[in-house]
Amino acid sequence: MPLAFLFPFSCMAIWAGNSIVSKLAVGVLSPAALAWSRWVVAAIILTPFLAHRAWRDRAKLRAGFYKLAMLALLGMVLNQSFGYYAAQTLGATEIGLMMGLTPLMTVLLSIWLLRERPTWGALLGGVISIFGLTILLGQGDPSRLFTQGIHIGYVYMLLSAATYALYSVLLKHWDLGLDNWSMLYGQVLCSLLFLTPFYLLVDGQWPDGRALWLILYAGIPTSALSPWLWMQGIALLGASRTAIFMNLLPVMTAALAISWLGERLTSYHLIGGGMTLLGVLLAQLLVKPVVVRRRARLAMAGCQED
Repeated sequence: MPLAFLFPFSCMAIWAGNSIVSKLAVGVLSPAALAWSRWVVAAIILTPFLAHRAWRDRAKLRAGFYKLAMLALLGMVLNQSFGYYAAQTLGATEIGLMMGLTPLMTVLLSIWLLRERPTWGALLGGVISIFGLTILLGQGDPSRLFTQGIHIGYVYMLLSAATYALYSVLLKHWDLGLDNWSMLYGQVLCSLLFLTPFYLLVDGQWPDGRALWLILYAGIPTSALSPWLWMQGIALLGASRTAIFMNLLPVMTAALAISWLGERLTSYHLIGGGMTLLGVLLAQLLVKPVVVRRRARLAMAGCQED
């Protein structure tokens, strides 16, 4: 399809809007309430379309329940909850920049957990991103990390990006024999098993009318529609080409934050965030594996002897 890029592009636009919703929800809706209510809405929207499919696949869903629960915990509970708690103290621009680290973390975790061969892009991009991250976390002065520590909001966002990266790696590694929609629906239901007691213990108050449109945005386009857009992008463009669109998320988020929330871009946003995104892009584009020369010589010598 000539316009296949619109699927991942639209998904990134929805995710960027969700960062704005996270900021607008501060003081209106608690992070626990927003995390819980968005998946309630998603479950209500998806059930008429996917309940029959889930019933058909009930044996596979039952067999893979613990893995589905782990995926839901990482990708739908911890990732979103950390992001909502970060929004209490960080701007939407910073949230978008930190989430932009997810593809790089996914590459690094794949090297560690899946024993994939490291690439030059992962090594070079990792170094550049870490240096840019120190500028961003230190708000232009990396030495502040040693004197004042890391702001709690940045810690939440690092955890949010890391949990989603681990979710992506496990999603790739585990084959449950389910199609994407059954996987999504199973994870939505599992996420409610985790979030409902957490919401009742931490908050327990029914959201008021002011929060309705925030919940609807987080529940319908972000939770129910964007996964389909992302899966369509992967089906039409492939996983690698689709993943590159993740680099648009910080840019889109910053544009919305400036126009909607009146946030200002500072020099450390541009320098630190730019270097971080450059490192992420290199990790996705430079895919030539690292080959140790000594091993290569030994292999060549063995071939010559044969």
